Amino acid sequence: MGPPFGPRTGDPRLVAMKDAQEVSTAPLVAVGLIGGYLTARETGIRPLGGVVLAAAGAYAARTWYAKRGWPTATALGFAYLGGFGLSHPLAKKIGAWPAVVTVTAAAAGAAYLAVDARRDAD
Repeated sequence: MGPPFGPRTGDPRLVAMKDAQEVSTAPLVAVGLIGGYLTARETGIRPLGGVVLAAAGAYAARTWYAKRGWPTATALGFAYLGGFGLSHPLAKKIGAWPAVVTVTAAAAGAAYLAVDARRDAD
């Protein structure tokens, strides 16, 4: 069996990952930050929210690296994780949902401008 992100051949029950060049990362950032918060809040299991955050972040980072290389992937990774970290003290000042939405808008906007909106990689 080949890598999980290779051509879709072999066992039809296995689903290959979408090619990194075809992935839009701003929605992944939103899913990771908002979905992670919502998962932790609604289940009461903070580590489960962390799983959502990590999975979406890793999938987005794969595309950032493939499209723009490690400097951009690293910068966007710091923005993503920094947004998560910043949302906690920000929530004490403006509330949880406004904080999560604010950092999500900033991180997703950065991902969109740095990677998703750029066509020169195609």
